[in-house]
Amino acid sequence: MAELATYELEGQIATIAMDDGKANVLSIEMLKAVMAALDRAEEDEAVVVLTGREKFFSAGFDLEVFSERPHEIVEMLTLGARLSERLLSFPTPVLVACSGHAIAAGTFPLLAADLRIGIEGPHKLGLNEVRIGLTVPLYVVELARQRLTPRDFNRSLVTAATYDPEQAVDAGFLDRAVPAGELREASLAHESARAQAQLAVRRLELRAAFVDGKQPAAEAELDDLRIAAECAVSMRRDALEFARGTLRLVQAQVDAGMAPQQDLRGAQRSVAEAEAALRLAQLELDLLAGKDQR
Repeated sequence: MAELATYELEGQIATIAMDDGKANVLSIEMLKAVMAALDRAEEDEAVVVLTGREKFFSAGFDLEVFSERPHEIVEMLTLGARLSERLLSFPTPVLVACSGHAIAAGTFPLLAADLRIGIEGPHKLGLNEVRIGLTVPLYVVELARQRLTPRDFNRSLVTAATYDPEQAVDAGFLDRAVPAGELREASLAHESARAQAQLAVRRLELRAAFVDGKQPAAEAELDDLRIAAECAVSMRRDALEFARGTLRLVQAQVDAGMAPQQDLRGAQRSVAEAEAALRLAQLELDLLAGKDQR
């Protein structure tokens, strides 16, 4: 089996390329491979360029885990959160060379990286979680608040808007869009001494706000996030109970010949989705409370 994430060191620039041969989903295996490549880059004290395969940067979390392997959900989501934290706190600049579509969790690295360069063309970028019934993680909400324009922050989180590369630049998902053949050259050109100095200043500011959590303002915001997470868990628990009640009602209707089996399957899917959403909300609360989910 080919490597999911390759590592190439050229001078002091490390290129980490994700390629699962398909849509570059952030499976447990892919996330572990990227984290291992970041370990190598940190050992080499290299600037990082994180990229994907042709047409796809990443399509987000592996949806098969949600539908077929629910016992793996917590591990996958925890690794996804740790990857965003790792990119945000990495000791050298991190540039994302977005090679195509970046959807849902596929945009998380864009929000956490220092520089984001995409390619022109018919590609889509955006946070579409609410459109498919998932919750946008709270840490991603805060990253998006920092990187997206106020208008597109609301559009992305409330309406799951998606953008073409040029629109993504205006929204804040990307810093620049270039022709596909110029992506690598443009990425390397941005790793100048002047850019690194500017990135160092920004990294210190973001690290204080999101990673260290030592500033009073950050502590107050963290308390607000914990309260919001507790409310989200309560709402998701109520939603699960409602879905289970609906399932019992539909089951009775099917048993009585008053409803087709298709309705039962739909109700069962709703329960599974509600259970996954509750697990995700509980995971976010645990992470905010400082619990180790590994």
